[in-house]
Parts: sequence; C-alpha cells; structure tokens
Amino acid sequence: MTKYKPIAPQQFPKFAGIKTYMRLPHCRTTQGIDFAVVGVPWDGATSYRTGQRLGPDAIRKVSVTLRPYNQALDVEIFEQCSGVDYGDLPVVPGYIGDTYARIEEELSPLVAAGVIPVLMGGDHSITLPELRAIAKTHGPVALVHFDSHTDTNDQYFGRPYYHGSPFRRAVEENLLLPDYSIQVGMRGSVYSKDAYNDSKSLGFKVITMADIREMGLPKLSEKIRERVEQTRVFVTFDIDVVDPAFAPGTGTPEIGGLTSGEAIDLIQGLNGLNFVGFDVVEVLPDYDVAELTALLAANIIYEFLSMIALNKKNSNGNEKPG
Repeated sequence: MTKYKPIAPQQFPKFAGIKTYMRLPHCRTTQGIDFAVVGVPWDGATSYRTGQRLGPDAIRKVSVTLRPYNQALDVEIFEQCSGVDYGDLPVVPGYIGDTYARIEEELSPLVAAGVIPVLMGGDHSITLPELRAIAKTHGPVALVHFDSHTDTNDQYFGRPYYHGSPFRRAVEENLLLPDYSIQVGMRGSVYSKDAYNDSKSLGFKVITMADIREMGLPKLSEKIRERVEQTRVFVTFDIDVVDPAFAPGTGTPEIGGLTSGEAIDLIQGLNGLNFVGFDVVEVLPDYDVAELTALLAANIIYEFLSMIALNKKNSNGNEKPG
C-alpha cells in the first residue's frame, strides 16, 4: 500500500513547486492514510476583520520548512504515519448554510474511514460543521478549546450562526460532551461581569489567562487531562489565544495572551489524549508581520501531526510504558 509522506529536500528544493502543507502529496483519498490536512477557506461569519479565507494558503506557504522529526516528543511523523494534503473544501462564498453542508459532506467520508482530519481555517464558525462530521462516526466528543473568546454567544444581529456562536450550537446539537470539555485562554474586555456564565451554564470548564498565570502551564496541562480523561477529543485552536505580539495576523486580537513558546508547550502537553480531529482557525494574512502568525499556525499543526504519530507509535508497542 502506498505510504504518503513529504517530498525529500534533496529531491526538490523547498522554494520550488506548488505549495502543500509540509510538501505532502496533494491527494483526495481516504485510503492508506492516518491523517489529512484540509483547508477551509471561509471567513463569511466574522464580526470584525475579514481575510481568514486566505489562511490555508499562508500556512501552506511557510510550512515547507518543517522537518519530520519532533525532538520534544521523540517521534518521526512519517515513520509512523501516512498523510496527505487533501486540498481545500469547496465553500460557497456568502452562504453559511451551504458552506456548512459542504464541509460536513466532504469531511464525513474521511472520518468514517478512520482518518483524523487536521483542518486549517478560516474563521471559527467552521468548527461547527466539522463537529457535525465527527459526530456522525464518533458520536458526541470532548472539546479542548484554546481561544481568547468563549464563542458560546447565542446570536449576532438576530442570526444564530457566526464565529462567536459555534460551541453553543454544538452543545444544542448534541455534538459535544460538555462535562469532559474545557475552554482555555479567555481574556480581554467583556460586556459584563457574567461574560463567561454562558459557557459555564452549558457545562464547559473555563480557564482564563489570569488562571493560567496563577497556576502555570504544567498544572494547566494536568487540569486538561483530568477533564478530558480518555474520551474522544477534538482540539480547536484559535490563533488569537496567542498574544498579538507573537500572532498579529488575526481578526479579533486581544493583548495579554500566550507566547508562541507557551502555545507549543501547551499543545505538546496534550500528547496521549484520544484525538479524533484538530483545527487551527482565525489566521488572517493581511494583518500578519513577517509571516509570524502563519508560521506559528503551521507549527501548531505540526505538533498535532506529531501527537497522532506518537499515539500510533505507542499503540504499536514501540514505546515502553511510562
């Protein structure tokens, strides 16, 4: 069976060729792969800046410098895994309902085939149809949500679907297990002192940036693991959880966030969880500086792929129990 992996740098220089994530083959297949990196170029549900539709292209462009061995996790991704760049999903500009239907339709066969989707947004509204596709195969799942905003609002100008409401809708649609889910990194100015009550009333555990500063990253990783246990989990990473000094290219920036190093440490701290999908959202290249935001997003995806590989390595018995 064909094993899909990146083009070797000695075979073709990094600056040449059509850009795919990490120079993976662009192949729309569900056969012989463990993961598929998928672009979702949609920004029709934003409430401030637009341009996130160009996020997948920007991430692919800078990802060509990534190498297959992850030193921190001690795993070579493509010794363990086969994966492809699946390309972009066919969104419908201006029509969120049609776009949601297409995202769910396109992702469902991948998930049903046992492939882990790793998605590049796009604004955060895309996570709702992604979870719909996940739930068709896995049922409701836990959510680990990194963000400066909870995205559990009810409506925006009387409309139920936008990038501030996906997780309220996901709970209402029974796509999530709120008692196993956690939201991390919330901060910034809000409309009222009970701004996080909606999330808490839905069943989510909310950890603010103030909480993180108090407890530290190791304790935070421990709390996430305690919350999720070994439930199937979807990880969603809004790039604005990172401070705009490190990730300026985003639609609704909030000061006082994670550093890029802290973000990577947090993601690596999730290794061993029972992952069924990941996404990185809200990368907005027009506001990026020196491709800092796109580069961070590409590296976060790299850490996701590394954890998929590490889980497979451990399940194959190549690693002694810790």
